[in-house]
Order: sequence, then structure tokens, then C-alpha cells
Amino acid sequence: MFAAGEASKLGADVTILEKKPLPGIKLRITGKGRCNLTNIAPIPEFIDRFGKNGKFLRQAFHSFFSPDVRALFKEMGVDIQTERGGRVFPKDNDAPAIAEALVNWTKKQGVDIMVNASVDELLVEENKIIGVKTNNKDYYADRVILTTGGASYPVTGSTGDGYTFARSLGHTVIPIRPALVPLDVAGDVAKRLDKLHLKNINARVFADGKKTGERFGELFFRKGTLAGPIILSVSRNIVDQINAGIKNLSLSIDLKPALDHNKLDARLLREFQANDKVSMSVILESLLPKMLISYCLEETNISPDKLGNQVTSDERKRLRVWLKDFRLHITGYRPFKEAIITNGGVNTKEINPKTMESKLISGLYIAGELLDINGDTGGYNLQASFSTGWLAGHSAALSCF
Repeated sequence: MFAAGEASKLGADVTILEKKPLPGIKLRITGKGRCNLTNIAPIPEFIDRFGKNGKFLRQAFHSFFSPDVRALFKEMGVDIQTERGGRVFPKDNDAPAIAEALVNWTKKQGVDIMVNASVDELLVEENKIIGVKTNNKDYYADRVILTTGGASYPVTGSTGDGYTFARSLGHTVIPIRPALVPLDVAGDVAKRLDKLHLKNINARVFADGKKTGERFGELFFRKGTLAGPIILSVSRNIVDQINAGIKNLSLSIDLKPALDHNKLDARLLREFQANDKVSMSVILESLLPKMLISYCLEETNISPDKLGNQVTSDERKRLRVWLKDFRLHITGYRPFKEAIITNGGVNTKEINPKTMESKLISGLYIAGELLDINGDTGGYNLQASFSTGWLAGHSAALSCF
């Protein structure tokens, strides 16, 4: 819709072919229905958030970036707000309303939106795009912009069709895998702690004993899995590590990152002295979420009925170490239907970053999640889609003239 609206605004005759009965279905559920539109971070930080392929987005971000997105949505009548971490949301936290605003803006620019129009094939002659074949008819065009999305949330229509189209025309598709996805852990801990939400904690990822990642923030246990911002951020590397055959993967959670071991030991000693006639199950209420207390005591082999003045120095040490290293062993990751985005995709080396045009097929532009770009959670991925889509539409229209 960003690509189509911008191209039409420049004077091109534009049609969107949408295979679903409604445009923007994935946008309507993004951000748990709140729609994290973008982030106020500067361009260098944005690029860092996309890892090794982040530099590919530099021209797109310099052409159309977060301030432009915010201004455009305000023009559409959407009030926005900035939250912790620079994340930008609509004030009413209504993702479907965002999608409708974008649909209305697109139509206002003069774009025709054809729903229930499933594309079967891209039509090419002599390495030049000439149109597309759908389930109903053939559409002929001087330029075609491919923005089918990745393979996450396939129920919304993102079933990986774009990879098939790109591959059929000679493009290299980096193997796709789920990204920003919940993780499976060993044992029944995730089920026992279901709905537990941990905030302001530090988590480190270890692969075969070597630290490979670290994040500060929040995570939660949900439906027998690990989820939340920390997990989604580290999941990209963990998925690749699992696929590489690494089996010894663990997550070390520091529940008290503001206290080093000495300060935490002093804190525990004060708690036990001040509550010398109080049971451990009650004392720990000042240190841990209630749901986590019994699990903690089991893991440290301390009786819940033991009084503060009965805790030995060895038990205090076990508790301190556990609070700084609540260890979970990662066994796998959830499927595409539970992933927010897709890792992998069309090789960015085959796309002109200044225009989003294919280097292999003249007149073909590829943008959004279909490309081999994926960033952290926090509004970064939607901004990349908006930026690459806008640049593709802008470039395609100008090239027509």
C-alpha cells in the first residue's frame, strides 16, 4: 500500500492485487493488535538492529524514514504516541484502524485495489517484466512491485508465494526460517510458570558454553514456551544455532541485574536477619514474583518452611547463585505460524538498494519482508517495510516517466 500510494501520487496508474478478501490483514494483528508503527531511533541505530544486512537499508531509510511515516499517518488522521524504547504506537492502540487508514489513503491516491486476486505467475519477456497472471485474468504492466510478505502468520496470506515467484525468475532465495519467535525449553518449567512475566531482567544466551548474545528487558512464559521482547530479539540467532546442529543451548536469566553478587548476598543476609522467625516462602515474596517462589526453592533445595534464622551460608549461596543464573535449556523454536517475521529471503545483493529494482529482471521491484532483511522487535521491521515499499513505488513511477 505504501508502494502503490506513492507511485500513484506521482502519476502512475496503479493496481494492487490482493489474494485475500481484505487488504492489510497482517497489519491488523501486528503488535498484539496495537501496531508498533516505527521507532524514533536514528538511522545508524536502525541499521544496527538489522545485523549484517542492515546497510542495505541505508538508502531506503534516507529516502523515507520514521519522521515521514509519523507525518503521513498524522495526515491520515491517526494520533500517535511514543512509548518506552522509542516505540511508536497509535494512541488508540488499534491496529485494524491503522490498516483501514492506510487502505483509505491508498484509494485516495487513486489506486485500484483488487481483492481475491491470487497471482499465479509473473510474466516476463527477454528479462523484462510485462505483467502478472492471476486466478481470474492477466494484468499487463510496465512495472511490477512484489511485496507478498514472508512466511510468518500464513493465515494472513503470507504463505511464501513471493519466494516462489522470485526463484522462478532466477533470484537467489536465502533459506527462510522463523524469526522473532517463541522458544521451547526443556522440562515442564514453561508450563509450570505459565503467564509469569519477568521485567527488568538480564538474559544471556550460551551455545556450547560460549556466550553468544545478551539482552536486558522483559520476558514471559506463555503456553509452554518462552516469549516476550528479550526472547524475540535473541531468537534469530538461536534459530540459526539450532539449525546448525548446536544442541547445548541455554538462557541464563539474571533476576537481580542491579546487584552484583556481594550486594545481593548482603541483601539476602539482611532479609533473613530481619525476618528470623518468618518462613522462606514468605521472605522470598519481597525478592521474587509469587509464582516463581516454589520453583526457586525446589531448584535451590531449600525447604519453604525453613525460618530466616535457620538458613545456612551454603543455602544462602545457592539462592544467590540461582537468582543471578536462573538457567533454562533451549530445545527448539515455534513454527512460522507463531513467528512475527521471516529470516532469510531474496538475496539483497540482487536488488538495487537505491531503487529496490531487481538487478536480474528489468521493471521488477521487490520490497518488504520478502527481502533477506529482518530486525529486532520494536517497530524496526514495519519501518523497513514502509521505507522499502515507498522507495520501490517512488522509483517505479519515476522510471515509467
